[in-house]
Amino acid sequence: MKEIIAVCGLGCHECGAFLATKENDDQKRGKVAQAWSKLFKVEISPEDINCDGCQSDEGRLFNYCNVCEIRKCGREKGNINCGYCNEYPCGKLNFVFSNAPEAKNRLDKINSPSKPEK
Repeated sequence: MKEIIAVCGLGCHECGAFLATKENDDQKRGKVAQAWSKLFKVEISPEDINCDGCQSDEGRLFNYCNVCEIRKCGREKGNINCGYCNEYPCGKLNFVFSNAPEAKNRLDKINSPSKPEK
């Protein structure tokens, strides 16, 4: 599967909600809902587990992605992801980076001086 990088640097292509949606697999939705309910200490139902990735303009998004400040900021600035932002890195990413260092690694590679033009 092609790598799909979320605005914050997370790998949508590795996300349980994204994979369950792409495979239209209700059993996977249930497992993700159960795991995320425990992890985030909120009730998440299998019906909530539908996402086409945060880069999607017209697709389905996981509930939190609809209100994510990082996604909102990136879209307002017209950046594909935070690695292309002139203000990278910023404090909005601290929580993501502390829980998912691979997101920082992805964005650091994009933000390096040898990055391709936007």
